Amino acid sequence: MYTSERERELIELSKELLKNLGRIRTATKEEAGQIVQKLREVIRYHDYKYYVQASPVISDYEYDQLFRALRDLERKYPDLITPDSPTQRVASEITGSFPTVSHFAPMLSLDNAYTEEELRDFDRRVREITGEEIIQYSVEPKYDGAGIALVYRDDLFVRGATRGDGETGEDITNNLRTIKTIPLRADFSSFGIKLIEIRGEVLINKEEFKKMNQERLEEGLPPFANPRNAAAGSIRLQNPMEVAKRKLTAVVYQVSYVEPEEAYPKTHYEAIKMLHTLGFKTPYQDIKICEGIEEVIAYCKEWEEKRDSYPYELDGMVVKVNDRRFYEVLGFTSHHPRWAIAFKFKPRQATTRLIKVIFQVGRVGTVTPVGKLEPVQIGGVTVSSVSLFNEDFIREKDIREGDMVLVERAGDVIPYVVEVIKEARTGEEKPIEFPKNCPSCGSKLVKLPGEVAWRCINLSCPAQVVLRLKHWGSREAMDIRGLGESTAKALYEKGLAKDVGDLYYLKPTDLIKLPGFAEKAAFNLYNAIQQSKDRGPHRVLYGLGVRYVGLTTAKRIVQHIDSLWDLKDIPLERLMKIEGIGYVVAKSVKEFFSREENLKVIEKLDRAGVKLAKTALEKEGPLRGKVFVFTGTLDCCTREKAGEIVERLGGVFSNSVTSKTTYLVVGKDPGRTKLTKAKRLGIKTISEEDFLKMIKDYVDPKELEERKPGTLF
Repeated sequence: MYTSERERELIELSKELLKNLGRIRTATKEEAGQIVQKLREVIRYHDYKYYVQASPVISDYEYDQLFRALRDLERKYPDLITPDSPTQRVASEITGSFPTVSHFAPMLSLDNAYTEEELRDFDRRVREITGEEIIQYSVEPKYDGAGIALVYRDDLFVRGATRGDGETGEDITNNLRTIKTIPLRADFSSFGIKLIEIRGEVLINKEEFKKMNQERLEEGLPPFANPRNAAAGSIRLQNPMEVAKRKLTAVVYQVSYVEPEEAYPKTHYEAIKMLHTLGFKTPYQDIKICEGIEEVIAYCKEWEEKRDSYPYELDGMVVKVNDRRFYEVLGFTSHHPRWAIAFKFKPRQATTRLIKVIFQVGRVGTVTPVGKLEPVQIGGVTVSSVSLFNEDFIREKDIREGDMVLVERAGDVIPYVVEVIKEARTGEEKPIEFPKNCPSCGSKLVKLPGEVAWRCINLSCPAQVVLRLKHWGSREAMDIRGLGESTAKALYEKGLAKDVGDLYYLKPTDLIKLPGFAEKAAFNLYNAIQQSKDRGPHRVLYGLGVRYVGLTTAKRIVQHIDSLWDLKDIPLERLMKIEGIGYVVAKSVKEFFSREENLKVIEKLDRAGVKLAKTALEKEGPLRGKVFVFTGTLDCCTREKAGEIVERLGGVFSNSVTSKTTYLVVGKDPGRTKLTKAKRLGIKTISEEDFLKMIKDYVDPKELEERKPGTLF
């Protein structure tokens, strides 16, 4: 889309505009006319680099400054606003419903093949109809998202619609304008095209999907079953502002209609190449042109093996006759084109029977219904239970004991009931009755305003106390080996620990009283408890079990305070200014640190010497402001230990490569996904030896595990 020379010009123009922001804000109308054109040009370029190529060339802050300058000028001089301006991606109005529109060409489904033999049968039919001995096929990933159709007229994006019934779809143009991989203007006229309709898919990146579901779970909402459902729901939100927050991606993969007809690309591959050249996100780099069906089969099998390493969910491969000359002779059925077929990967769904439902009490009192299933294999894993989340979820899906249910397990998503097979009902199925009292302590359950979950609010509820002790000892919290659920339960029942603060006042002679604990086990647990005192404030905050505060959120909060005691008096507004912290999380933190019983626990921890404040190194250490990600096996220590050291020296340890990553530390047998993403984003990769040189003056060699000859320690 951009030559290297043009890229350099746009980067220099960006710098010039950033230097002159003050003058831009005071521009006259005559000056503004030229400035807005320059701003739009550089913003489109940076959108392309960030969203399509995943290799930004300016910081988020600088981008925001350019965008704000354009927005302010357009507000000052409204007649300068054009439909393709980057500021017009997010519409301000909230619609009550979506009108329907007709597609220029029917959006048909694809026929499916599940075996190699079915692909060979497809090839045989194509060869028989065309009379060709060998067919050239284009093969590309089949995205598992929400289908869309985009229309461009005179180079402008004028309409976007859902698939609908194939003939008509919902007009969701305003929502699709918020997706930055959909150009608002594309130079189709340079290819002789006046009107074009393009097919594509709206997707959610797997990492973003995990974050979205984690937030929903923390808010007591059921997670989305899969990225496809999340994407389909997102593009139908009534407020485009909310759509913009979902960080959706659109990939286009088919030209379905062109005016004038003679401008239609001659092959499918040429059409995708054209779209790629014009700045769309396409499967261009993943397409393979195969000579004959055996090459197709080999490529499909290759992708089935590596599907999990792809950043988006895939459910198969799409096989298309590459030469469009054959499309007319091959034709269509009422359901699908005869010149294309989808090879579907092994399914991650299965039907099984829901035997019964039990109710579990979580560590913050949430009562969760859990369905026990007839064991079934899904994606190579035996699934025998599934969360039913809350009463509303059960009522909405009309789930009953004895039902046949469709269960999905996609990637890292917990098993999820997609739907009830009501056609399989016999009449013996039983409605699920939600309890009125806590299954653990018998207290009356309550549903707090604005929440969907029933909750036990008795802080002395045995199930909650035991789970809070277990959570405190978990690996990501205080990492107290030996403090599992059975030990936590024994400590509670013996009256030795009613809260996590009590753990630090136990003696080995107390621990010997526990069932199955001999002297050695008692001393091991005692020592593990004592060693946990130095884990650090973010681990303590996570271990305390504040609602909605996971480990990542705890890290973000602690980056902005010196001690956990600061959270007692910190204003709600200041908490909400922290990236990723909204009103719900901030309010939960404030409520937790305002309750007397919680402050008493924190006082116990403080008196016992548990580390609640950051050290000078953590605040002003040599790695301050730097974000480290590790891949592969390290010789010096585990990646978790390396991450602890990074945080102790003021840096940030992350498991995911993003545009904010400073270094990717590469050990032995590194993961392909992280390396590929780091290369795309221009992240610096360093060796383990480079990392050790950075920390050698600040770390005791004895602290590092599995030291081997040849390392610096």
